[in-house]
Amino acid sequence: MTQPPKTAEIHRMVMASHTCPYGLKALHLLKSKGFAVNDHWLTTRGETDAFKAEHGVATTPQVFIDGRRIGGYDDLRRHFGQKVPDPKTPSYTPVLAVFAGTALMAMAVSYLLGGAPLTLHAAELFIAFTMVVLAVLKLQNVEKFSTMFLNYDLLAKRWVPYGYIYPFAEFGAGVLMIAGVLNWLSIPVALVIGTIGAASVYKAVYIDRRELKCACVGGDSNVPLGFVSLTENLMMVAMAVWMLARHGV
Repeated sequence: MTQPPKTAEIHRMVMASHTCPYGLKALHLLKSKGFAVNDHWLTTRGETDAFKAEHGVATTPQVFIDGRRIGGYDDLRRHFGQKVPDPKTPSYTPVLAVFAGTALMAMAVSYLLGGAPLTLHAAELFIAFTMVVLAVLKLQNVEKFSTMFLNYDLLAKRWVPYGYIYPFAEFGAGVLMIAGVLNWLSIPVALVIGTIGAASVYKAVYIDRRELKCACVGGDSNVPLGFVSLTENLMMVAMAVWMLARHGV
């Protein structure tokens, strides 16, 4: 016997100036689960407000299955047993995404230039690319970055302008290392900011046992200050020492 199709209703905002992205996500999720969906559009602000008042809800979209209100997109994900990320939960995902992306970029450039992805040059490019990308994330909002940075950086606590200088210094040193020029400038800069950063993170996390957010991917991040943050700084120190041994200044 053929099973009748599963049906659901969704009420979502579809206006000339705005289509609710969560409504589109909820509609896609329902269809991916095999539901035949009655898609009701709320095409004006008045319609939307009247719907919310009628059902006693604060937001749209709203999904109904078998006549029972499930709720919005996050509620629908929970209904299907899917995880709903909590933006307040600390996560290393942003910085790990940077590391993975810059590693692939470095291997791609190494392959392009020398025909092999896993080379010493690729390792050098990986560190330099990582410095540049992390610096760009910080430079999106230097004010927020410097505020978060002041929570733990030893030099910034004593000299506030360092919190504003740091991302520019990291960016500049990374670009020069990629180009392989002005080693006399890039090596000392990377060595100094990396050493201070590593010492600051180590003291805050492993000596003072403080639970802080890391400013490594910018001031809006929720990355815990810890091993990954320490790695960023140690990578800069290692790159500077390697280049000093290889090229000198």
